[in-house]
Amino acid sequence: MESKDIVPSYCPPGLAGEERDSFWMSHAIDLAAQAEALGEVPVGALVVKGDALISTGYNQSITCHDPSAHAEIVALRKAGEKLNNYRLPECELYVTLEPCAMCATAMVHARLKRVIFGALDPKTGSAGSLLNLVDYSAFNHQLHIKSGVLATECSTQLSQFFKKRREQHRLLKKFPHRLHLDGKKSD
Repeated sequence: MESKDIVPSYCPPGLAGEERDSFWMSHAIDLAAQAEALGEVPVGALVVKGDALISTGYNQSITCHDPSAHAEIVALRKAGEKLNNYRLPECELYVTLEPCAMCATAMVHARLKRVIFGALDPKTGSAGSLLNLVDYSAFNHQLHIKSGVLATECSTQLSQFFKKRREQHRLLKKFPHRLHLDGKKSD
């Protein structure tokens, strides 16, 4: 299923503030599920301008053999192509996990208006948890940040993924000749 098939093109009329943010974040969570289906860390992102969807992305680093193929970068690249501009002022990026340093600085370079994220990332989060690169006063552009939108749902999705991944690794150690990381048995 293509990302465009699961994310509506526009926010319904009348949604504003928290409701609008929750609407778009719920679709970012759906995108994260697409990443998980590929064996990727479940992170989904989308770029909107006003109430219109511009682009979507989900983690594809493993699938594409590309360390920069984070959900945010994928969505930013598609948005730049669609709008025919590497600058995305007036655009907002929704992502299920707090951006890392790479993604945060890409957002600054894109001149996004705002980043909205769900789950905090205390290990690599660069929008307030570990660092705050999106609102760093020494940079020539700062983004508005909104954190914690559907945080429980975003955190749960990630926690369940890593719990499952740890169990798969445990079983692989115990039965290395019988089980692959995808859960399929070998002969």
